[in-house]
Amino acid sequence: MKLLYFSRDYTTHDHRFLSALAQSEHQVYFLRLERRGHQLEDRPLPPEVQQIPWAGGSAPAALGDGPRLLNNLKRVIRQVKPDLIQAGPLQRSAFLVALAGFHPLVSMSWGYDLIHDASLNAGWRWATRFTLKRSDLMLGDCNTIRQLAISYGMPSERILTFPWGIDLQHFTPSPSGEAQTEAFNPGQAPFTLLSARSWEPIYGVDVIARAFVKAARLRPNLRLVMLGNGSQAAMLRQTFLSNGLLGTGGSAGDTLDSGADGQPHWGPGVLFPGQISYADLPRFYRSADLYISASHSDGTSISLLEAMACGLPALVSDIPGNQEWVTSGENGWLFPDGDVDALAQAILQAAEQRDQQPEARAAMAHKSRQVAEARANWKENIQLLLDAYKSLVPSHQNFLFH
Repeated sequence: MKLLYFSRDYTTHDHRFLSALAQSEHQVYFLRLERRGHQLEDRPLPPEVQQIPWAGGSAPAALGDGPRLLNNLKRVIRQVKPDLIQAGPLQRSAFLVALAGFHPLVSMSWGYDLIHDASLNAGWRWATRFTLKRSDLMLGDCNTIRQLAISYGMPSERILTFPWGIDLQHFTPSPSGEAQTEAFNPGQAPFTLLSARSWEPIYGVDVIARAFVKAARLRPNLRLVMLGNGSQAAMLRQTFLSNGLLGTGGSAGDTLDSGADGQPHWGPGVLFPGQISYADLPRFYRSADLYISASHSDGTSISLLEAMACGLPALVSDIPGNQEWVTSGENGWLFPDGDVDALAQAILQAAEQRDQQPEARAAMAHKSRQVAEARANWKENIQLLLDAYKSLVPSHQNFLFH
């Protein structure tokens, strides 16, 4: 079967899907809608995947580019003659395929397209309904996305829900099964929080910054590691600089000191290590005591699953996507979305637990790994999609422009 995978950009999530599809029996082609800003994935395309050159994929795409891209997409479809197209987000890549009239179309929700974009205005709502109506199947990663798709007219029986999952062999706890800092005197070791979300308003990094400042005033040996980058970089640096928290925590230009265990070690304060490669991510998770996210909107967060697989308790905003993975008191804590004071208090509570209740902390770490193993195994979850392909194209026919 010929599969055309059409995505907005080339990200870690795209690499995950394309790598899995490349290992299947199918012939896989990749179409990229646009190239946005900084690089989002440092690994090349799997060698088995053929990227299709076309009118898009080299610069940000604007609304005015739509007619030109649509006409070029039709040319690509005639040239490749795919048996099936998987495309997302809904109002971008999948919308273009729906306009082209191609079937079978497997539209893939990226979470934000239904949680945020679909409600922006009447035009976005129309594009959402139009795409879903012409989709033979829609992929979603959690029940929140399923219910939103149904509210926009997608029949429940045409929705496939499964967590995108992670590589449980790549993301594993420390060999000792304990947090790195437990090797130190708990009363003296800095308590490390790790943030792995982009520095954009939707992910609430400003909430994390303000809460950390409040908590650090009461417990000076806190440290915060903020991976990645984004449009709120200047605000973050100014917040921490004005409160004297960058002096001991460092910045992106600092040299990381790794101990004999291979994990990074830092002093209290705030550190901005920058964009971390996929290969290096596990050691950052293992070096932390707590994963933190203040996202205002999410489906299933991949970085949350990665942290849990590495045995980290999680402190995350109390939103539906997180509620499906984190249970307060079992494998982490939930705090009211946007509540800076509640987050600061929860940070202090988690730090105190590590020092005063190491057994409870170890139980949370174990529970996090258990949940990841039970529900976030990518190698098992992807089989659901491959089975769905076969049901949509039972005889590997080509259904162009129905």
